[in-house]
Amino acid sequence: MEKVNLKTKILKKEIVKIFKNFGLSNNHALISSNALINAELVGAYGHGLSRLKMYCNRISKNLINPKPKIKIKKISQSISHIDADNSIGFVAADIAIKEAIHNAKKTGVGLVAVKKSGHYGLSGYYAEQAVKKKLITMIYTNAPPAVAPHGALKSLLGTNPICFGTPTSSKIPFILDTSMSMINRGKIRVAARNNKKIPEGVALDKFGKPTTDANKALYGVQLPIAGYRGSGLAWMVDILSGVLTGANHAGRVKDPFDDFTGPQNIGHLFITFKTNLFVNNYSARIKDNIKRVKKLPKTKGIKEIMYPGQNKYKRFKMNLKKEIKVSAIIKKDLEFLKK
Repeated sequence: MEKVNLKTKILKKEIVKIFKNFGLSNNHALISSNALINAELVGAYGHGLSRLKMYCNRISKNLINPKPKIKIKKISQSISHIDADNSIGFVAADIAIKEAIHNAKKTGVGLVAVKKSGHYGLSGYYAEQAVKKKLITMIYTNAPPAVAPHGALKSLLGTNPICFGTPTSSKIPFILDTSMSMINRGKIRVAARNNKKIPEGVALDKFGKPTTDANKALYGVQLPIAGYRGSGLAWMVDILSGVLTGANHAGRVKDPFDDFTGPQNIGHLFITFKTNLFVNNYSARIKDNIKRVKKLPKTKGIKEIMYPGQNKYKRFKMNLKKEIKVSAIIKKDLEFLKK
């Protein structure tokens, strides 16, 4: 499909203007724009501009609050609970990770729970902010029904990503950001919009049959990673980010594209802590850890054993020097939203 090239700075300004036109403050529009642009630069297109129209649609239907009164309840110096007032997820997550960083810097550990939020894009984007402050982080968020619990015929759990980040001895952080499904839902939506197939073995249609048709997968079931183990992990994330925080859970998170019966009320859990809580030489130890893995014999065709986050970092640096390529569909969305 035909693509057009757009300069990053100009594109960012356009997105900020669009969000402001839909009622967001300049600061909240900038936070949201930065997160979307980052997703494009790291190649996570299912979390980037392909979702812009959806966010604006939900704002116009009063399902995302463009002027939220976000409340932070301090439970202790280390622990905070945030009521995001149905804000756009980018803003809720930005406030939450900054609060978690602040708490960890002060006490060694930061634990922040969020309720009444929405889809916030890539967990790794927020993990990177903590890692830049020399903190280890773990982030959990739940999502709309997409994965069937092991043994069930109907989807109930979300793709429910887990994220872990740590400083390394190099400028490239170790960031594992992965959904509990064989493919993230954003990739399926991008494939559906562009009439492309999805890989085999990642989804079933509504009749329980394997499918490579993206549209059939959206109305069917996504398969969890590692069978019942992945199902169990997705369930764990739903408990940590939904049950624990006061957010929706057990299949009640609204699908942002199809369910307009109310706000999503997604929950997040952000955990941050200092690297020197137990040892004083963490930097040397993580360097040794990565070095030992990278020195292992390589399988045929592998030039380097990469740790999580390396590929995305390289894509980001490479794409930062280029213009962002957007499909004709996304370009049409931008033109429509600017009116």
